[in-house]
Amino acid sequence: MRRSVSDIGSWWTDLFTRRRRSSLDDLDRIEPTARGTRNRMSWLVLLALLCLALPGCSLLKLKQESRDFHSSTVLVGRISTAAPWDKPVVVAAYAKSGDRIAIVHHAFLHEPGSYELIVPKGEHRLFAFGDSNGNLSYDESEPAGVYPSPIAASGAGVIASLDLLLTSAPADRLGVPVGTTFSAGHLRRPHSTQAGAIAHLDDPVFSSASGKQGYWAPMEFFKEAGGNVYFLEPYDPARTPILFVHGAAGSPQDWRAFFDHVDRSRHQVWFFYYPSGASVDSMAHLLFWKLFNLQLKYRFEKVHITAHSMGGLVVRSFLLNHGGQFPYVKLFLSISTPWGGEPLAEFGVKHSPAVIPSWNDMQPQGRFMQSLFARPLPPGIDYYLFFGHRGGYGLLRPTSDGTITLASQLRAPAQAEARMIYGFDEDHVSILSSPQVMAQYQAILGSVEKRTGAGLPAGALRLRFSYDGQEGPRPLPLLVLRPVEAGRAAVTLSLAAEDAGREIGPIPAGVYEASLMVDAYRTEPRKVRVTIGAGRAPAVDFRFLPQGALAGWVGADVDAADHPAGAYRPPHPTVKFSSITLTGAGERRTLVPRGQGEGDGLERYVAGEDDAFGPYFSFVNLPKGDYELTIEAVGYRPYTARHAVVPGRHGQLRPIELTPLR
Repeated sequence: MRRSVSDIGSWWTDLFTRRRRSSLDDLDRIEPTARGTRNRMSWLVLLALLCLALPGCSLLKLKQESRDFHSSTVLVGRISTAAPWDKPVVVAAYAKSGDRIAIVHHAFLHEPGSYELIVPKGEHRLFAFGDSNGNLSYDESEPAGVYPSPIAASGAGVIASLDLLLTSAPADRLGVPVGTTFSAGHLRRPHSTQAGAIAHLDDPVFSSASGKQGYWAPMEFFKEAGGNVYFLEPYDPARTPILFVHGAAGSPQDWRAFFDHVDRSRHQVWFFYYPSGASVDSMAHLLFWKLFNLQLKYRFEKVHITAHSMGGLVVRSFLLNHGGQFPYVKLFLSISTPWGGEPLAEFGVKHSPAVIPSWNDMQPQGRFMQSLFARPLPPGIDYYLFFGHRGGYGLLRPTSDGTITLASQLRAPAQAEARMIYGFDEDHVSILSSPQVMAQYQAILGSVEKRTGAGLPAGALRLRFSYDGQEGPRPLPLLVLRPVEAGRAAVTLSLAAEDAGREIGPIPAGVYEASLMVDAYRTEPRKVRVTIGAGRAPAVDFRFLPQGALAGWVGADVDAADHPAGAYRPPHPTVKFSSITLTGAGERRTLVPRGQGEGDGLERYVAGEDDAFGPYFSFVNLPKGDYELTIEAVGYRPYTARHAVVPGRHGQLRPIELTPLR
């Protein structure tokens, strides 16, 4: 029997159906109570067989993995340096008890930039240093930095904007002793989790065995290997990236045939490697974070995405929640994706003594699957659907590709969105190496390139900006271009501090009011009129002056099971504020949310005005000090929290969770 290297489903199904088929005749003669016992025993035997088949696997370990994942928080931010630095960086979260510290999680970056750490519920601190000699040990002469305040992790979701600046400050001011050493774990050498790291496909970390570990032990995998978008070669702006996303228990090595058939003169290969046992929403948000940082660095104009099996669910979740920020995605092609979910996952969630987090998302009647097609894909994306049907039909299993049923692969809303649908006489594994699939894939790439090759006339903008009184990490500016011509939508672009003095583009030709928005700073001038045309790059100067600011949003109501580590919590769609009050440092301000059409939040921030609209709020021009924030909303208990405001220091970014009245 041919087994999937990228999904456990076929193996699972085979074991289950063999166990059931061998006793079908006997079951007809068993009393109902005994039959229920027999079915439960079948499940336990199945799970035991699965665990015995996996080295080091046990029910106890699976239980602990699930508990840890649903009681942890992912911390994300960016590492920058006061002086030029092109060597590795180590960043760590640690807990402190008296004078003793305990490293909770650490990550290795091949250069300064974005990072991710995962921590349990509780108070943690952040530390990073430039590892000049690559010994994974903090030496006295190496630049280092700490986050200025402890981070209170709730045991769920994500805390963002935890940025650190590495300087040559004396080591005794940092709280982490010189000589502290960080292990590479089971990996033979430090493994970079910085977006855009160059990968060697034969490295054991990318093996099939490692991919399976990411399914059965997602927490362990994430702590050792992380989750990342890797390159096979240095970035080339002349070639379009194609991002490949594997499925459950898969690895980048599943894509070898595709990698070999990609025309490297026109395209460059990227792949997203992640713990596939983690929740789909969590991995979709991680994919957003990786592509966001790659876009900041490389300013690529388009990217194509190809996903296999459960990877298609990750990509669609990413596009639904964050696709508006990525108009660069021009092609999404899914292969053998279970758009309708997997009934065995639902059975496992209900009856298994240990549940892998991604099973929750694979339930056909679960929240994730039921919301997957509630919204369409963002405009401008060509979506193609590939499916396989060489799996036959079983007494207890409908027609499938050997792993995923045809009904799940061909869910009606997925078909409705597809530009074209292609079926192949391949199973769940062979479809990734089929010559017919490769030929059709190349034809689609060529067609998409022709349709997206020529765009509207465009130009660029050279932005020159500086930060006054800046001592810590520099927050990311947001460029807002509002067309003077009526009827055209505004253009928004996230920038890096390193973009100062660079040309930013392409930008559609036209006349705009340009402004820059930066957390904890006010901008002078507030806006400038610019004319952008083909072959032109007008220069605009801005200056950022520190100001005290406090901004945030109320997150949607979600169950704990739907908000595990790393999961994106969207803004609340219907919350109605009665009032939002901020008191402290001699100030007392109360916001009453404005109505629809009464101004614009970005404009008000740039203009130096407090604002509240929908689930969002912001206070600006605050003096330094400690404040108490009180939120009253219809149907919820009053919310109160303390915040320290320092001009020029942007705060942690996390959604506010309100408690409903019962």
